[in-house]
Amino acid sequence: MSRMTRKSLKFLHTMGSIGYLGAILALAVLHGLLPPPTELQEFASLRIAMGAIAEWILLPSIGIVLVSGLFAIAASRSYQSAGWVWVKLATGILVFEGTLVYVQAPMERAALQARAALEGQVSVAELAAPLSAEWGSFWVLGAVAVLNVVLGVWRPRFRKSS
Repeated sequence: MSRMTRKSLKFLHTMGSIGYLGAILALAVLHGLLPPPTELQEFASLRIAMGAIAEWILLPSIGIVLVSGLFAIAASRSYQSAGWVWVKLATGILVFEGTLVYVQAPMERAALQARAALEGQVSVAELAAPLSAEWGSFWVLGAVAVLNVVLGVWRPRFRKSS
């Protein structure tokens, strides 16, 4: 792999990671600021903002991280034989899947529900249902993403015990 390709993939991977963790933290902060659903206007505004963050920052960021990481592994023999890379790949796939299932889809669904509630098509009681599960998802996925950064920065050597 050429030096330019390696640097470009590393840059994309780093920028994607920054975007991903930033989006997770922004979602956690906004989630913490959510008023009760009975304060519909403010609640809906924050939910719609959270949906936009998930759609326009979180999803593209995790895509960039995954694709640049896979290309880097495919293009570098040294990565293919490094244990830390395979641990990072496994946890990265878990982060990707968890993001889609537990953050991305619920954020977009909640934004649609909030819009519908503002139009009187959904009751306020239906808006509060997923709140506690989301909080845990942000922290678990954020922690695993930080673990991936740690693996990429310190690159620990995993050795077979004899």
